[in-house]
Amino acid sequence: MTSSSSPQARLPCDFDWGFATAAYQIEGSAQVDGRGPSIWDTFSHTPGKTADGATGDVATDSYARFLSDVAVLQSYGAKAYRFSVSWSRVIPLGGRNDPVNEPGILFYEKLCDALKGAGIEPYVTLYHWDLPQALEDRYGGLRDKTEFIPDFARYATLVFTRLSKHGVRNWITFNEPEVIANLGYNIGIFPPGRSSNRTLSAEGNSSTEPWVVGHTIILAHATVVRTFKQEGHPGRIGITLNGDWAEPWDPSCPEDAAAAQRRMEFWIGWFADPLYHGDYPACMRAQLGDRLPRFGEQERALVHGAQGDFYGMNHYTTNYIKHRTTAPDLNDFKGNVETSFTSKDGHTLLPEAQSEWLRPCGWGFRKLLNWIYVRYGAPIYVTENGFSVKGEGGLVPPAALQDTDRVNYFVDYLENMAAAITQDKVDVRGYFAWSLLDNFEWADGYRTRFGLTYV
Repeated sequence: MTSSSSPQARLPCDFDWGFATAAYQIEGSAQVDGRGPSIWDTFSHTPGKTADGATGDVATDSYARFLSDVAVLQSYGAKAYRFSVSWSRVIPLGGRNDPVNEPGILFYEKLCDALKGAGIEPYVTLYHWDLPQALEDRYGGLRDKTEFIPDFARYATLVFTRLSKHGVRNWITFNEPEVIANLGYNIGIFPPGRSSNRTLSAEGNSSTEPWVVGHTIILAHATVVRTFKQEGHPGRIGITLNGDWAEPWDPSCPEDAAAAQRRMEFWIGWFADPLYHGDYPACMRAQLGDRLPRFGEQERALVHGAQGDFYGMNHYTTNYIKHRTTAPDLNDFKGNVETSFTSKDGHTLLPEAQSEWLRPCGWGFRKLLNWIYVRYGAPIYVTENGFSVKGEGGLVPPAALQDTDRVNYFVDYLENMAAAITQDKVDVRGYFAWSLLDNFEWADGYRTRFGLTYV
């Protein structure tokens, strides 16, 4: 699948397009106006956990400069802006019986008012990886579904109630639960940094905890979606799942084709299949056995059909997938496959990005849009898509502004998205470039830049 059609000529006139950010990556003001610490505060202040010891203490200072951010969005002609709420800014201790921090929630009300005043539609993410540290300390956070779910539900209801009065009609529960589970509880390179690798963490079990955490997230999402509907909050709600296209390393090899499908199911189906189809993919159960939690009758009734109103899609790259003939490692979370940027015939995805996991491949984006739409049948919002230019972190203007690789990436991906909409009839309704600003890029600190705006 390829397309050389102009996206400007093909995107629907009511298409929502704009930019995305996340609270801990841009807000700064970490100890201002009553905000409590999140697990990212704790993690980034732990020596050796982030590049150059970087933290989000200041970031792009968007808590103080949010009006400037809105002005930038307006100057770009953006129709929409996706941002996240810092849970520990509005409920510093996080729990369902803990006090609300009024200055924190007022900040988001003012941000929404400014966006609406500029003709920009706010898209609000409730959880973009920054769990209040108090909940991790109190009961282990996402590892305890009994405690986490009512705490998250109370937080969500507070934000729904307050921000809906300021024009918010588009909601996302969780951002990239696969990253939360695998990077936080398997590999251990994101907070809370738990892993079976004792050189990284004194605690954790990579073979079990990611699946427990994933199960908690699915149940919490379903609970909040059903609460949102039952309480009659205005607007639409969904979840954002990450996933990259898996192309068979050897297209003529049935085992590679099966491995590519399995990789997609471990990545995307893990969370989407229970919501849309009622259970985890069979390939996950076959590999993981009882390490993968099972839905009880009440849980299945809660989850199935609670996907929400749209499918939020974060997508960046494509991998060539080759099957393995050996048994899966106990800690494997990819479906027992090998991944590469080079196919059997020697085709390599280029150019390299600053992020080692990222290479451009617009045709893979188009294939994935089709795969998701065929499998789940929901309207799609592309909630993140972007490129980190190799070596850009060491540049300053004007050299830092000559980001030809990023421009080419967006042209390729937008053309393929437009082709998916007009030629393949995939129902894509919005697109958010990652990111509005150069910002704190998690464990990579400030070395890696995804921003459309230089900071």
